[in-house]
Amino acid sequence: MIIFWDRLKDSRMPLKTITTDLCFAEGPRWHDGALWFSDMHDHVVCRIDADGVKTVVAEVPEQPSGLGWLPDGRLLIVSMRDRSILVQNQRGLEVWCDLSSLAKHDCNDMVVDALGRCWVGNFGFNLHAGDTMTTTELILVRGQHQAEVAARDLFFPNGSVITPDGRTLIVAETFAACLTAFDIEPSGRLSNRRIWAQLDGAVPDGICLDTAGGIWVASPTSQECLRVRAGGEVTDRIKVEDEAFACMLGGENGRQLFILTAPSSVPKDCQQARAGKIVYTEVEHARAGCP
Repeated sequence: MIIFWDRLKDSRMPLKTITTDLCFAEGPRWHDGALWFSDMHDHVVCRIDADGVKTVVAEVPEQPSGLGWLPDGRLLIVSMRDRSILVQNQRGLEVWCDLSSLAKHDCNDMVVDALGRCWVGNFGFNLHAGDTMTTTELILVRGQHQAEVAARDLFFPNGSVITPDGRTLIVAETFAACLTAFDIEPSGRLSNRRIWAQLDGAVPDGICLDTAGGIWVASPTSQECLRVRAGGEVTDRIKVEDEAFACMLGGENGRQLFILTAPSSVPKDCQQARAGKIVYTEVEHARAGCP
């Protein structure tokens, strides 16, 4: 089946597929001329270079999710089920920070700034067991073994971005259907909480920021990736065949939008089907900020 780019201002344009046979791709990042991502339910972190060659760069038994890099170039990986951040050293993977005393349930996405500070979300409840939904915290990791609560009462804090000036963090609250903004204080603490965009009808998951100040939002249940401005105006929509769980701008010019899709997020279904894929197209504005 053909997947189409359904842009509000233009006619349909086909998307291209960069890779298939994935369990469940999440946490995409454009770094060092390549697309990096976690194949969460296959327990690996992968890298796809400019020639389309996919390489496994790390194996994470407790499920990888958000990715980022320290100023010295070392890779950080969220390890979901044991609620920790791992660092990739020459010796292999080691625990950078244990978040189990702060995170109520599985950790998920993460954004890392230019100073190496991390803001990490967590589920707050057992999503796949049908537990009652509860709010949870966004966690700040200042450095190795230095973690604290950055913000409370968030409904499933998921994808996050930091503006190019380093002063604002915007996080997707998946089950509140909104993007929430905070000022970043010099200490890394967050303040001045406000709604950046309300997205009724969407379920915001992974997000990325462009040079015009717009945010691309992957929305699985509506099977689309949409671009929104501050205040909630939707300027573009890209419809996809399956559910869209994450997105990232990258490529040589920063204008390729990569969309990570799968028919389901249920671990057993993902492992059996291996129907996850990454598709991409060219968009108007390039990547900005972090990640």
